[in-house]
Amino acid sequence: MIKIALAQISPKLCRDNFEVHESIVKEVKDIVDVVVFPELSLNGYMLMDSVYEDAFLLGELSIFEELSEDVDIVLGGATREEHKIYNSGLYYSKGQLLNVHHKNNLPNYGMFQEARFFFKGEGLKSFMTPFGKSMVTVCEDMWSTKIIDEIAKEKPSFLYVIANSPARGFGDDALEIETKWKRILSTTAILSGAYVIFVNRVGFEDGLGFWGGSCVIDPSGTIEKKAKYFEKDVLITTLDHQISYVQKYLLRSN
Repeated sequence: MIKIALAQISPKLCRDNFEVHESIVKEVKDIVDVVVFPELSLNGYMLMDSVYEDAFLLGELSIFEELSEDVDIVLGGATREEHKIYNSGLYYSKGQLLNVHHKNNLPNYGMFQEARFFFKGEGLKSFMTPFGKSMVTVCEDMWSTKIIDEIAKEKPSFLYVIANSPARGFGDDALEIETKWKRILSTTAILSGAYVIFVNRVGFEDGLGFWGGSCVIDPSGTIEKKAKYFEKDVLITTLDHQISYVQKYLLRSN
């Protein structure tokens, strides 16, 4: 079994978010195997021109190598490689940075202006963790059929989706954006046989309100557990990471 903490936080719009990460990691490190933070959890979302000053070199994040000696850590941040700045998802384990995924699909419409400030990542890859094959994607990546197809072909045990999804489309029963996210995440879980761990932020920035609703979806496409709406939350859940692909197939077929 594997225990995962979904850290649904409200990061400040600056570089000064290390303390909240460190505090949560230390709080859960003795009871979980993996702790997952949202997209851009190190920086906040509406960086605009400040991204050029606030982006991190990977060497500046060595604290997470140290913290990952006790628990695997997934987080998001603006990272710099030479002259290029990316919106990145990072996976740390056993004192090492195991994987860096640069967001492939940068929204640039309506309230979103990411393509103005970030370079586009290329490709998606799986990697091995102590708990099995894993993949990390960042928010808008999941709205691409190409990305979902790649995930389905890789068949990871775990897919970590970190997001900064603002609330929009308020209905009588649910947020329209949450309904769309559930369809995307459930479809991906069914096609890939993966447990999908979705972590979305909360809080407000420059008129945007983030809805949270972080959740875990099993290989049948069913939500197993969900965090609070619009509130900070650290949701802890247990998954069976030893379930075979045949068992996952049967689960999806029922």
